[in-house]
Amino acid sequence: MIHSKVQCLLRIAMRVLLSLLMRIEVIGTEHIPDKGPFIMVTNHLAALDTPVLLTVFPHEIRIFAASKHRKNIFYGTLLQLGGAIWVRRGEVDRQALKEALAWLRAGGVFGLAPEGTRSRVTRALQEGKPGAAYLATRAEVPIVPVGVAGTERVMENLSWLRKTDVRVEVGEPFRLPQGGRVRGDQLEAATELIMLRIAALLPEQYRGAYAEASRPLQA
Repeated sequence: MIHSKVQCLLRIAMRVLLSLLMRIEVIGTEHIPDKGPFIMVTNHLAALDTPVLLTVFPHEIRIFAASKHRKNIFYGTLLQLGGAIWVRRGEVDRQALKEALAWLRAGGVFGLAPEGTRSRVTRALQEGKPGAAYLATRAEVPIVPVGVAGTERVMENLSWLRKTDVRVEVGEPFRLPQGGRVRGDQLEAATELIMLRIAALLPEQYRGAYAEASRPLQA
């Protein structure tokens, strides 16, 4: 309950703050499910991606957060109160995966960027990691893909006192063709499908490793 209340307060504060920094265009809100369980997957350009998506999705959303932030008095406290699941980067954190699965199986909404980290250099999609596919197949829940463009320019434009145009497109929910204990090649194929779904919602220059994605993308 406390996580939900904190996110509600953050959502209100973020709407006010982001309106000063950005002009946000949201496409596809009709694709957002009324309730969980589902996994929201997105590309990752900047730290502001999460606040932006928090204003787009009305649900209580739990995310993975790098354990290195846990001791940060401000950022770490907000993540903790917001219900973040701490994860050890660079290894398979089975406890974190177990917590995320429990949340999904209880009907919750979980959000993550399959790239695992921000695309700092090219600002385009990097190869996806299997975490999203693993959770979706084990919990057997739908996936809602989201493409975000423009957040990487916010801080630069702020130095010139300019607002940034940010575009968020929400795609149709879909399910992976396999479910249960998917491993190996099947997990890689599922990850590829997830990344192509995200890429198809992005302008071409953001598609990076998934430049072959096109519109409309068929299931």
